[in-house]
Amino acid sequence: MRLPDPRDGDLEDDFSSTSHNSLLRQASRLLLEISLPKLLLAAGLLLVVPALLIGAAPKLAIWFVEAVWDQVSEFGRILSLLAFGLIVVLFAWRFWAGMFLVVERNFWALNAGLVQPLYMALREGVRVVIEAAWRHDTLAGTRRVAGLIAGGLIALAAGAVAWSVGPWPTLMIDDISWAMLPQALRDSLGNGVWFIAVYLMIGAPAWSIGEALAGTPTDLGPDLDPGPARWRIAHLSDIHMVGDRYGFRLESGRAGPRGDAGVARTLAAVAAEDARQRLDWIIITGDITDAGRRAEFIAFDDAMAAQPGLRDRVLIIPGNHDVNIVDRANPSRLELPIGPGGALRRGRMLAAMARLQGGRVHVMDHRRRCVGATLDGFLAAEGRARDLRHFMGAAGVAAGLRARKTWNEAFPMVVPPATPDGLGVLLLDSNAETHFSFTNALGLVGEGQMRAAEAAMAQFPAARWLVALHHHLVEYPRPGASVAERIGTALVNGHWVLGRLRRVAPRIVALHGHRHVDWMGRCGAVRILSAPSPVMGSPDGQGRYFWAHGFAPAPAGGLALVASRRVAVA
Repeated sequence: MRLPDPRDGDLEDDFSSTSHNSLLRQASRLLLEISLPKLLLAAGLLLVVPALLIGAAPKLAIWFVEAVWDQVSEFGRILSLLAFGLIVVLFAWRFWAGMFLVVERNFWALNAGLVQPLYMALREGVRVVIEAAWRHDTLAGTRRVAGLIAGGLIALAAGAVAWSVGPWPTLMIDDISWAMLPQALRDSLGNGVWFIAVYLMIGAPAWSIGEALAGTPTDLGPDLDPGPARWRIAHLSDIHMVGDRYGFRLESGRAGPRGDAGVARTLAAVAAEDARQRLDWIIITGDITDAGRRAEFIAFDDAMAAQPGLRDRVLIIPGNHDVNIVDRANPSRLELPIGPGGALRRGRMLAAMARLQGGRVHVMDHRRRCVGATLDGFLAAEGRARDLRHFMGAAGVAAGLRARKTWNEAFPMVVPPATPDGLGVLLLDSNAETHFSFTNALGLVGEGQMRAAEAAMAQFPAARWLVALHHHLVEYPRPGASVAERIGTALVNGHWVLGRLRRVAPRIVALHGHRHVDWMGRCGAVRILSAPSPVMGSPDGQGRYFWAHGFAPAPAGGLALVASRRVAVA
């Protein structure tokens, strides 16, 4: 008689696995297990309140003009304008950066939660129909046509919604008595729905047109620029530390590796490659941990300590599994936007980055728009490290807000080039802020972070750069994964980020992970290197490995990819 061996795992290890559970099954569990009061409260904070504010603002403005403005003298109006202008200036001077960040994140959150899923689902459905009818069509061409059709369908549906709640917003307030307050709230909410629907009418076609104009990604091919490498890096991603000798990763469950021995073998292979030919950096593009748990970060620290010859050249960035997995065992768990969970996971990640690379990477001075202090110096200044320790030990709303502010100001991190014409590294945070394990994979690079990255490159105009982020910028020119795996996994504003990177394309190469897909290619002039997981493997079943890439100066200040070597992991 053979009894189950607990070291081999059981059904519980597959509960959150996307390899074992379809999107429909996960969604069914979500509906059965999610906390309804928490869902209603979160929806109120994230959707209803913003919609009311958007819908009520024009009504209040018109009411003020009609009810108050006409009742005061001309001198009183001038004083009111001066006072209002002074208040706006003082408010903008004190809170502009924070308010802009909030507005920007909410704008892209609307795209991430509404526009992108609708667009992706419709585009994939249309693509299936087109491919079934015209099998000779190219993959890139089919996606462009399907995208344009999907954008048009969403615009038509949004127009129908806007017409049903409109056809125009209700802007007048006839009575400000308490008895009319429910009607005013309904009108304001209807206005909010109308404005969002109109945005969809414009945003969805713009999204599809932007995707069509972004350029078709193409493979780099086997032929790379000739010549010796001046710089060499090992590009790893998605090592998913579990911090448990017999633990399984939540995505693969029992179909994947057990424990962290695979990470140790990967680092041993990196050390062997370094002994063969020295590596300048070992860059791990996110998903250092499987769920951002304390034990997983401890396991990562131990793995780094076991490789002292590599440790001082390792650079890491956060992935969605490090900061956005609310509960590894329950994808239905929802965090409130005011809860401490997200800030706590980001605090753990920032502390891990400081322990590993705090003296080697710099933080941008966002006010002066130049490379500032090291990460260690940044955290020591203004009591940031003290505030972070306080929050991670005792939480608190005010401490949580300070912790989030510290996180936002820390990116991008910069490894300046050793010489004016050398090679630097930009470390971006590409994670959108989500409160739900089911939507953990969303990506976003904000305006402030992109401007800071551009300022760093402008400070060293003769230098070349590696731009490291976690999420993929563009879909690859090959048949993709299932729709369930593709919706909501790329950068929400990937086309916009690509447009910004094209300005400096000859000087940069972008590195990312996230989807565990092995791909080297370009979109327009931007070269992109996507890394598989050396621990979990890649979807194409080619085993476990990582890439060692070589780079060299190119004419006119460009950066050439001169050699790429695939290194197998035992």
